[in-house]
Amino acid sequence: MLIRRETSADLPAVRAVTRACAHKPHEEAPAELGLRDALRRGDWWTPALSLVAEDENGTIVGHALCTRGRIGSVRVPNLSLLGVHPDHRRRGCGTALVHASIAAADALDAPMVVVLGDPEYYGRFGFRPSTDFGIVGQEPAWGDFFQVRTLAAYDPALQGEFTYPAPFGSA
Repeated sequence: MLIRRETSADLPAVRAVTRACAHKPHEEAPAELGLRDALRRGDWWTPALSLVAEDENGTIVGHALCTRGRIGSVRVPNLSLLGVHPDHRRRGCGTALVHASIAAADALDAPMVVVLGDPEYYGRFGFRPSTDFGIVGQEPAWGDFFQVRTLAAYDPALQGEFTYPAPFGSA
């Protein structure tokens, strides 16, 4: 498996993976497709934080997209979308994408990465409840599902409410 930056030529394959991961029989198109497209159009999108996973045949089987929200005036990456094609799950692809996303954000001197997701899954990567760091999500009901993974540039003085990019408000 190869993890690399997404290119514009990858978009049809990434959309196919997103569709396979998120499609529900009652939906014409998964909401995640529109969200992904909207996130890529704004200044919150950082190409270096948009990754794909290729299998041994060069087929894209997974993707991870980190966008940038903010805490006060500090821009902070959030793992916005993570998907692995159902035929390729339980083979380490998602794990590799999360590790690569964290490493890419660290290389960009981000102070942390935030995620809204399963604490059991993301805890394996060092994510902890955001409240442990004085950071809150936009919805109190998220509780421990809103998590932070600190990076080398982390400053404990960075505290407050994390604000997601605008497309999340319309998702």
